[in-house]
Amino acid sequence: MTLLIRGAALALMAAFALASQPARAYEKDKTYKLTILHTNDHHGHFWRSEYGEYGLAAQKTLVEAVRQQVAAEGGSVLLLSGGDVNTGVPESDLQDAEPDFRGMNLIGYDAMAVGNHEFDNPLSVLRQQEKWAKFPFLSANIYQKSSGERLFKPWAIFKRQGLKIAVIGLTTDDTAKIGNPEYFTDIEFRPPAGEAKLVIQELQGNEKPDLIIAATHMGHYDDGRHGSNAPGDVELARSLPAGALAMIVGGHSQDPVCMTGDNKKQVDYVPGTPCAPDKQNGIWIVQAHEWGKYVGRADVEFRNGEMKLVNYRLIPVNLKRKMTWEDGKSERVLYTPEIAQDPQLLSLLTPFHNKGKAQLEVKIGAVDQRLEGDRSRVRFEQTNLGQLILAAQIARTGADFAVMSGGGIRDAIEAGDISYKSVLKVQPFGNVVVYADMSGQAVVDYLTAVAQMKPGSGAYPQFANVSFVASNGRLSELKIKGEPIEANKTYRMATLNFNAVGGDGYPRLDDKPGYVNTGFIDAEVLKEYIQQHSPLEASAYEPGNAVSWR
Repeated sequence: MTLLIRGAALALMAAFALASQPARAYEKDKTYKLTILHTNDHHGHFWRSEYGEYGLAAQKTLVEAVRQQVAAEGGSVLLLSGGDVNTGVPESDLQDAEPDFRGMNLIGYDAMAVGNHEFDNPLSVLRQQEKWAKFPFLSANIYQKSSGERLFKPWAIFKRQGLKIAVIGLTTDDTAKIGNPEYFTDIEFRPPAGEAKLVIQELQGNEKPDLIIAATHMGHYDDGRHGSNAPGDVELARSLPAGALAMIVGGHSQDPVCMTGDNKKQVDYVPGTPCAPDKQNGIWIVQAHEWGKYVGRADVEFRNGEMKLVNYRLIPVNLKRKMTWEDGKSERVLYTPEIAQDPQLLSLLTPFHNKGKAQLEVKIGAVDQRLEGDRSRVRFEQTNLGQLILAAQIARTGADFAVMSGGGIRDAIEAGDISYKSVLKVQPFGNVVVYADMSGQAVVDYLTAVAQMKPGSGAYPQFANVSFVASNGRLSELKIKGEPIEANKTYRMATLNFNAVGGDGYPRLDDKPGYVNTGFIDAEVLKEYIQQHSPLEASAYEPGNAVSWR
């Protein structure tokens, strides 16, 4: 896994026709050892899981051990985040991710790319998070419309034992499409590739770094096939002069980027096994899955303007597999040796964890009658709770209609006050709300397939803004929002990622054009809808006889 890539200073001098030889920060004939550690898509997971997996306290122990090892060998460490610290765990969401940023401070993060979920709250919250953080938030392609100025620092400069390293930040321009429009009235997300070229030229002309690394939140898509998503890291690397960046530390698609060959990512990566990062146009591309499940480690050497990747691995942070024995008993078993939690960071995070748990009991709304979510009902018939959940998804995505498995509804909501905890009992799996734009004919085909799911099974579908009569495997009187469906018209359907990837036998959508993963957790979407529409009248969500089987 050895590749020589021309140092950024030399490659970009030729590519952008900059004047004369740039000044060097590095010493001739000296070998510099640098270890780049990285995580991405943290999504509020400051605390370990119920099975004792990941969490910032164990991550700190791991990072400190690497730092000590690298220092003993004469090297230095740079720790980067590919963004999306926000959204995903209630205890974090309720505290605006303060424990996450304070925990990252103690671990010693050097910089972070701004992710799309950093905009799940008003800009004022993001500015407060910047104050909590002791590391810079980087993005070169986010601008304020009214002033034409960037909202964040486009890059940061780091020196490691005399080596000058520039880290630039880039954010997916899909953010405006998948985020909350009310927060973007004065914000513009420009295409990242064009901004990257401008920033690299400016760095080469003024700062003259020895290495340029991009911390991005754009996604890794095999061979650049990004579908309806905005272009990601592969397209970025291909758009630049060869070797213009030493490395892209990515996020957003939430994959372990481990390649089995050219342009082909490994499916079902097993924790602790070897991982070969992607290589595009002389640029390494890395990504460490999500939630702090791994810390990516890239050991590189730099000598006379050239960088060599010596070793790369994804280090699991207490990940476990489920083992089932012959007697039917099961247990969770570590893939790799256990990493202890750092006592100092654990002490810092514990009050936040306890406070978050207490806040889950706080009232978020109220309802006048029971919202039916019992499995004896949601797996056999349309219910008012099914309608409420789908109404929330429609409101968040702007969809025309929505569908989901009844088995995804795990509890009822009783009349009276509603807490966030009760919402989490209804939707405990942390599925993500997605949508797909498709033709009327594609909608007919999809709904015909879904309508065949048997009552009594978890696959039995709940529908919203849909009406039909099903008989002998066919649908008649099919309407969307009360209007007969038109074969050539485009419709938007909201659902959950579980169903979109084929869960419960539903037709797969994630490999089709027009598919968008919003990144919003289902329970959070329902919570916000309840807050905005309370007090709820259960009768407003009665399904009636819109769909029927004969």
